[in-house]
Parts: sequence; C-alpha cells; structure tokens
Amino acid sequence: MSPLKKEKLRKLRKELDKLDDYLIKIIKKRTSLVEKVLALKERKNQIVDQKRIDLILRNIKKKSIKNNIDPKITNKIWKNMIHAYIDFEKRNFNKKK
Repeated sequence: MSPLKKEKLRKLRKELDKLDDYLIKIIKKRTSLVEKVLALKERKNQIVDQKRIDLILRNIKKKSIKNNIDPKITNKIWKNMIHAYIDFEKRNFNKKK
C-alpha cells in the first residue's frame, strides 16, 4: 500500500472511530428506553413480541431501500440488536424495581 493510501486509510479509520463513539451514545439512550419498557412488562412472556419485531424489520427494510443502504446489512444489524435486547430483558426481568 502506498503512503498516500495508508494516510487515507488512517483518516477514514479515525472517522469510523468517531462514528463508533456516537453509536455508543445512541446505544446507551436505547438501553435506557428498553429499561423503561421492561419496567412496564408484568410477565416474562411479554418480552418477545414477534409482531413488533416483524414490523420493525419491515420498516427498517423500507428505510434502508429509501436511503440506498443494502437492506441485508441493516436487517442483520437490527436482528442482532433485537436479540441482544431480548437477552438483556430476560437477564434483567427479575431485577426490576
């Protein structure tokens, strides 16, 4: 790799690192909202709402296409995020205030 390309790569990676910092803040906010949702659930079987999951994934696909983003990428990201939060809710259900 040429020195010029190495420098461009370094700058792009720095931008990605800044974006990651921003995403962490968004994830913190999302986690706070999920905690509030969990507090409203009375039974553990209310954690997984397949209709809601399907609706979210359909909406993400539409928004991805509209914004020229590969929907396979966003689908995978959202599915992983949803499953991570389902796991989070299950782990924290009995710890609710």
